[in-house]
Amino acid sequence: MNNELIIDSTPSEVVIALLSDKRLVELNREKSNNNFSVGDIYLGRVKKVMPGLNAAFVDVGYEKDAFLHYLDLGSQAASLNKYTQLVQTGKQPSSDLTNFKLEKEIQKDGKIGNVINSNQQILIQIAKEPISTKGPRITTEISLAGRYLVLIPFSDKISVSQKIKTNDEKIRLKRLIASIKPKNFGVIIRTVAEGKSVADLDGDLNDLVSKWNICFEALKTAQPPQKVLGEIDRTSVILRDLLNASFNSIHINDEKLYEETKTYLQTIAPDKEKILKLYKGTVPIFDNFGVDRQIKALFGKTVTMKSGGYLIVEHTEALHVIDVNSGNRAKSDKNQETNAFEVNLEAAIEVARQLRLRDMGGIIVVDFIDLHSAENRKLLFEKMRDEMAKDRAKHNILPPSKFGLIQITRQRVRPEMNIVTVEKCPTCGGSGEIQASVLIMDQIENNLRYILKEQNESEVTICVHPYLEAYITKGFFTSLRRKWSSKFGKKIKVRAVSSYTFLEYHFLNKNEDEIKV
Repeated sequence: MNNELIIDSTPSEVVIALLSDKRLVELNREKSNNNFSVGDIYLGRVKKVMPGLNAAFVDVGYEKDAFLHYLDLGSQAASLNKYTQLVQTGKQPSSDLTNFKLEKEIQKDGKIGNVINSNQQILIQIAKEPISTKGPRITTEISLAGRYLVLIPFSDKISVSQKIKTNDEKIRLKRLIASIKPKNFGVIIRTVAEGKSVADLDGDLNDLVSKWNICFEALKTAQPPQKVLGEIDRTSVILRDLLNASFNSIHINDEKLYEETKTYLQTIAPDKEKILKLYKGTVPIFDNFGVDRQIKALFGKTVTMKSGGYLIVEHTEALHVIDVNSGNRAKSDKNQETNAFEVNLEAAIEVARQLRLRDMGGIIVVDFIDLHSAENRKLLFEKMRDEMAKDRAKHNILPPSKFGLIQITRQRVRPEMNIVTVEKCPTCGGSGEIQASVLIMDQIENNLRYILKEQNESEVTICVHPYLEAYITKGFFTSLRRKWSSKFGKKIKVRAVSSYTFLEYHFLNKNEDEIKV
């Protein structure tokens, strides 16, 4: 399998596309001002304790208070509360827990009012980003994730990923970690640690202990609500969790992010540094690698498949529904059962891809085409399960019901990726009437005059549909671009963007920031 990471960085956000054999399988958007990412650690203040819900609402600085259920406290919540209080009062001299006396584990069926109180300062970690009208979901079971290990303060337990099947390797890893881990810290050994040397694991463990020390230093002077430790950015998280031998290239269009990613790669996988490439093309990076075209095709209500079948994707407040249709495949010469089975198998692959791509969470119901054969229903379920095994999000799949429905639950920790693929006419604004298209060049020239003369920009890039780009640049000596450059005495570039509608245009300054006119 050939995996590529395409990273489009702009001043407002970073968009990360994961391609598997040139097919888009994951899309992540990270806003520059996103202060509530999964994994961030905050010092919050308890606003309300709700005995009826056995939960509390905590102020972490978001517009809505974060929700903390008793079951999300973690067994060592009392130890964490004690540690937080000691650090804030200056009675905990260092982040080292060797001499820290752990408190008794809280009861599994206890009451939240016995553990935390209103107005109490509390150290929490973001478990789910704000979704829809809800604030963040939080936990006090703090964990710090690295490349090979996950560090859990106030615990001594060592766990090994269930995906590591060899008993000898499990025993080796447990013994190795037991010999190097600090006291009162638990460790989860991740799947990618399989076969790794003590030097690799020790280096990762030291990095995580350093993070805990950073959290300790920030906590000493923190006032709620305040972030005391931020999770690494989404790009690095994806590299940390996904990077393996199947990656053959990572393309980034921003030099600063390229250098940061290069430094991070040198830390986690020095042998992979050569696959990192800085994109310097004039065509937008997503256009160059065909990502924009795939986004437009895959995020609509209707998703077509190669065989002629298609999916209809509907969303409600309670669940997501995906309907499988045979389309023109119904005209195939094969019998109905065989035809339905083949469409369903292809649909299973596409459904698993859509769940990852859109990051759909909660309850998903897939209405496959009815199959009469019990053997075919079993094979369809196994295919769905195998395809979903590639998904990093926690999920559960039920066998087909007697109505032919497969029900899936999938962990939701971030808002769903929702991209509108239908376009409003940029010239008529939906009214059905447009200004004479012959005037489009006059409009562009008037805007150029304002930008270059009134705003005194030193240079400008005009982004237009490829047809307009060809029209503006045709003729080496007689092109409109050359005419405008000569007229205004400034440098003017023209860039074709295939995702634009026919008469759409935008202006960028020399820093690639859009100029509003």
